[in-house]
Amino acid sequence: MSSEGHSEARSAVVLRDGPWTHRHVAANGARFHIAEQGDGPLVLLVHGFPQFWWTWRHQITALAEAGYRAVAMDLRGVGGSDRTPRGYDPANLALDVTGVIRSLGEPDAALVGHDLGGYLAWTAAVMRPKLVRRLVVSSMPHPRSWRSALLRDPKQTLASGSVWGFQRPWLPERQLVADDAAAVGTMLTEWSGPRQPEPETVRVYRQAMTIPSTAHCAIEPYRWMVRSIARPDGIQFNRRMKRPVLVPTLHLHGSLDPVLRTRSSAGSGEYVEAPYRWRLFDGLGHFPHEEDPVAFSTELIDWLKDPEPDRR
Repeated sequence: MSSEGHSEARSAVVLRDGPWTHRHVAANGARFHIAEQGDGPLVLLVHGFPQFWWTWRHQITALAEAGYRAVAMDLRGVGGSDRTPRGYDPANLALDVTGVIRSLGEPDAALVGHDLGGYLAWTAAVMRPKLVRRLVVSSMPHPRSWRSALLRDPKQTLASGSVWGFQRPWLPERQLVADDAAAVGTMLTEWSGPRQPEPETVRVYRQAMTIPSTAHCAIEPYRWMVRSIARPDGIQFNRRMKRPVLVPTLHLHGSLDPVLRTRSSAGSGEYVEAPYRWRLFDGLGHFPHEEDPVAFSTELIDWLKDPEPDRR
């Protein structure tokens, strides 16, 4: 397929119709695709793996109707954003996120992240605290908790099989896109709870992963997380993340999440020196915002509207 054909195919998958509008913004040396809807205080939504901005389709509309400016971005290397040769370490990816906040002309944002997006949201709240008004993390422990669980909890080590598998060169990318990204469909169904994704939803994510270079770019952050554990840059990052989060934090998790155990996430509040609320969704897996979008959006919006979120 020609480069023009690739571009058209990517647009067809990424620029999905809805009540939102699509555009690109420049930040941190790259261009990022965003979908936005509504007016009011900014809520920036950051997706995880193996997804793209569309994972937040239900929350975009719910937030806009609740009086917020909802913006979902595609991370570097995914969806409609630039695929750069470098820049997939979490510190740089977090600067992408905060750079988008600045590029949107807002003084700050309520930052909502799922999975890898949650890891980056934790990081952004530490690195650029003035740009993060409130923090919401779903299905992801604090980076220091994640590192500790990965290395010290045999059950979490076993549950993180995909992360360990990503450490091999080239082969994971090929496996991820083989048979029209069948592996993505397997992940989505096996990582979800009883409320399974619709076949059309799985098809969309599979298509998005087959956009050229996406698989490689989506895997690179996980390679850094593991390979840097004993390197100076990884040690420095882990030390840097000792600094506490100083903004109100809502931490959401599915009780049946098979890839990030509840126990791995539950202690993350020790890194928050602000009101911290832990909410466990019974009967949901790794994708609570898609498995039960109404419950997730209700919890999110109620907390955002609470002027003084407590520690309950």
